[in-house]
Amino acid sequence: MEESISGFKVRGDWGDVVEHGERITRALRKAGVHDPDHDYGASFARAFEEWDEWRPKAHETLERDVSEKTADQASVEEGKGERAGKEPDEDIKTAGEKLSESYEHLEKDDADAAVDDWKESIDYVARAADSASRKALRRVEDTVYQNVMTQLAPYYFDNELISANIQQSTRGEGEQFIFEVNVNDDVLKEDVSGQLSEFEDAIDRWHVEVEKDTEAAEAIEGAEPPPEPADNSKSTTN
Repeated sequence: MEESISGFKVRGDWGDVVEHGERITRALRKAGVHDPDHDYGASFARAFEEWDEWRPKAHETLERDVSEKTADQASVEEGKGERAGKEPDEDIKTAGEKLSESYEHLEKDDADAAVDDWKESIDYVARAADSASRKALRRVEDTVYQNVMTQLAPYYFDNELISANIQQSTRGEGEQFIFEVNVNDDVLKEDVSGQLSEFEDAIDRWHVEVEKDTEAAEAIEGAEPPPEPADNSKSTTN
């Protein structure tokens, strides 16, 4: 591993990339970033979950899985309607109902209530238009990113906690990669650096996390899958 101002970098095969991501994740977890009640707070805890989801896994490939996750991470954020779990046609229907209520209030000479319903109807129409446009833009972004941008730029991840990128390298035999990860908080970055140094000194062999097929194990053995470790660690060490 190379360490510099720009972050922690490794060059190697896919196993090296996966291990690098796991080591940094373990270091962040030891620093308490995953805990919303820790000093780093809920915002960093959410950012940690996003990083933990995006980081390359042993069972994934760069072109398929990391490309898709990068496109998702880079896509337009959800609007009010999407965050409320409403589809555009649902908001349009609600807008129509509010407009009907507005006319009913006018017939009853309740102008104030009519105006309130009319404003709500306009808000729902605007929210529906916003949701529809975001969905359309997101589809375009995904297509453009996965089919064009990844041919020109590295696969990347960026939030308030981590900035990372992966590039395929032309150096060496076989499939080689360059994976650079930077911790955006200087104090936390120093802590992570210390943890990574401890891992280098104390751990001879790092067991890369692999996807477990617990359903198959239950069917074959007729037993419940083993419980997750208490600290939710992603890797095991000798």
